[in-house]
Amino acid sequence: MIDARGYSCPMPVVMVQKEVKKNAPDKLEVLVDDPCAVENITRFANNNGYEAASRETGDEEFALTLTKKA
Repeated sequence: MIDARGYSCPMPVVMVQKEVKKNAPDKLEVLVDDPCAVENITRFANNNGYEAASRETGDEEFALTLTKKA
């Protein structure tokens, strides 16, 4: 899990990018509190072999689940 709350873009995307490059996880959970980060991480995921699902977990807080495409 990556907790990117408190970081503004592009840092959440960079954090996800490093984790994907290092470990290539089948599934990755990401917490963010920036709506822009949700869009950017989703775009990164779709361009790098992952599907992204997001849900709002609180006031301006989101949880993203990235799942490697088959």
